[in-house]
Amino acid sequence: MEIAKGKFVVTGGASLIGSHVAEQLLAAGAREVVLLDNYALGNPDTVRHLSGNPRVKLVRGDILRVSELYDAFEGADGVFAIAGFLTLPLSQNPSLGLAVNVDGQVNVFEACRYRNVRKVVFSSSVAVYGDPAPGWVEETAPSNLSTFQPAAALYACTKLIGENLCKLYSARHGLGALALRYSTVYGERQHYRGVNALYIMENYDRILRGEPPTIPDDGNEVHDYIHVADVARANVMAMTSEVTGESFNVATGVATSLNRIVELLVEITGSRLKPVYKSGSSHVRASVTQQLDFSRAKIEKMLGWKPEVSIEEGIRRLIAWREREDAGRKPAA
Repeated sequence: MEIAKGKFVVTGGASLIGSHVAEQLLAAGAREVVLLDNYALGNPDTVRHLSGNPRVKLVRGDILRVSELYDAFEGADGVFAIAGFLTLPLSQNPSLGLAVNVDGQVNVFEACRYRNVRKVVFSSSVAVYGDPAPGWVEETAPSNLSTFQPAAALYACTKLIGENLCKLYSARHGLGALALRYSTVYGERQHYRGVNALYIMENYDRILRGEPPTIPDDGNEVHDYIHVADVARANVMAMTSEVTGESFNVATGVATSLNRIVELLVEITGSRLKPVYKSGSSHVRASVTQQLDFSRAKIEKMLGWKPEVSIEEGIRRLIAWREREDAGRKPAA
């Protein structure tokens, strides 16, 4: 499918990932980009820079109300199914979170079928693996959710349901559908809802306040941090491909420790603060491991995607964005 001159709908459009997907669709020449969001978790300010573009349509809508999806999806070539609850908000409101992540995704697929949408790109997560066995984690790896906290396990299960909706609607109804399993997404327009990316934002805020950054345990816990621009590019490449019914890791394949994240924050901000190590954190946490190796082989072979933004460059871009945002909020002298 070509992006140029097409119409695309982004559910959860007023979000970190949704806003970056919209930018790349516009850059590729999309005729119309509909950003659908109920603003329960997303924020209209996230897409304020797009609101004046004549090719962008902001629609207040909820994926739990299928009639609103029927209206938004009319004439759409493709849908990016990004709307959903992350682990932290799901832990705070499991009833609504499960409804959105399961019933809401069923509504998305039904509305796509009804409106003859050609393809859906579903936002999944590497959380579906749980705590994987050592070694390269390929898409065929089994799920091991036994050690996950309850909220993280519930979140992972909703993503597995979404992936199987992709396979079901592809096989039964001929709807093109792919699932992208994101690792820890971060970047410009960062929010405070991502469990693992939260370490970046909270410690940056502490440094700004002159407080030492805090690190759980010994700081050797690792995550695969993927910049949102790379995630958005994977979404667009998935939409343009002819592949359907598949799931792909969207990750760097590089494990970065919490110690390294704080080291970068201190270095880039020019701070002399020393981190404080704390044990027994009460925060909701997903995978807690010192070894993580997500394979990119499948997505490189089938979609031609590779990450381009290093963790060092990504953190610099994130901090530069925050500095601009903070400067814009200061009252004029």
